[in-house]
Amino acid sequence: MKAKKILLAVICWLTGWSIGFAQTTGAEDRAVWVEKMVQIADPVLTNLSQNTLKQNMPYESKDPSRQKFSYLEAVGRLICGISPWLELGPDDTPEGKLRAKYINLAVKGLKNGVNPNSPDYLEFGEPYQPLVDAAFLAQGLLRAPKQLWGNLDEEGKAWMITELKRSRNIKAWENNWLLFASMVEAALLEFTGECDMERLTYGVKRFRDDWYKGDALYGDGPTFHQDYYNSYPLAELN
Repeated sequence: MKAKKILLAVICWLTGWSIGFAQTTGAEDRAVWVEKMVQIADPVLTNLSQNTLKQNMPYESKDPSRQKFSYLEAVGRLICGISPWLELGPDDTPEGKLRAKYINLAVKGLKNGVNPNSPDYLEFGEPYQPLVDAAFLAQGLLRAPKQLWGNLDEEGKAWMITELKRSRNIKAWENNWLLFASMVEAALLEFTGECDMERLTYGVKRFRDDWYKGDALYGDGPTFHQDYYNSYPLAELN
């Protein structure tokens, strides 16, 4: 009897029947997602735009040495996540006006983050974690070339290029980290027309030629891991 009830519940869920939950429209769902996104993005982007991120961002870890890397981690991963939404650009709708606000905050904040004289200057070149988050930031810039990269002034662009190149000081481990190096070089190639071609292609070749396991699965380096990072080579190589 219990199994039948479970099966019925699954069938109802799959067919969209209501089981004690209110049905929502796509617009309502989108509004919830935008609200949650703003809750995550606003503290980071508002503070970064005001040069108060390092001052106000809390840090909790058993390893205090990682704190100096945590700010780029917050910024890079946030920008990577919201950049497709930002790239939609501003418009006269409430959501479009909200995008305009966060495009402006992001552009101003990113310039602060790569300004070597800024209190919120982000660490890109010291081993090892910054390579990962420089790659997330680079991917975000590639996802929003008009609204983020395009709205940075020339000084901001020059500083950003300098900092992305600074991540070359970090040697990637022989695993998914190789593709983080590739992401940075891909952004440099897109925005400057030049890159370290060996650093761009080495990881791609390793995954393509040495670490493919079959059935669209890759090893995280020479060995196979069924984890979050399996998606990276597949996305990168395709």
